[in-house]
Amino acid sequence: MGSGTIRKRPQLEACLDYVRAGDTLVVWRLDRLGRSLRHLVDVVAQLEQRHVAFESLREKIDTTTAGGKLQLHIFAALAEFERELIRERSQAGREVAKAAGRLGGRPLKLTPEKRGAALAMRERGEMTMSQIARALGVGRTTLYDHLGELPPLDGIPRPSDDEPAA
Repeated sequence: MGSGTIRKRPQLEACLDYVRAGDTLVVWRLDRLGRSLRHLVDVVAQLEQRHVAFESLREKIDTTTAGGKLQLHIFAALAEFERELIRERSQAGREVAKAAGRLGGRPLKLTPEKRGAALAMRERGEMTMSQIARALGVGRTTLYDHLGELPPLDGIPRPSDDEPAA
């Protein structure tokens, strides 16, 4: 249940825990059981695995009959079709966006302009990395991620993690 529209439903959960093999779960309308077609199909499939029949009064679906089972299988096929359409539309949208030069994900915090400014500030040697980060409105870690390790301002090499300290 990945959708925000399908929230926790404690009464439904209690009902589903209560029913036993041989019982029939009766609902007034299908939307009382499932918030989406996929959710409905999943719940009814779980009931079927537990040998619990399902009946919807308004839609006149009864899984103890061949016709009721047929209706449910048609709903399952429609749910699968709907998921596939959504997947295809999403993929097409990503391809159109990519062709237009838009890529998904979060925009870079350190733009190429800010990166150039950071390098210039660092080369002048007047500011620490923390001061540069504050001036550009980014975190110090972001600077190091985008600029890599830079030599210290005083020109004295520091031992790396690979070299033993003298």
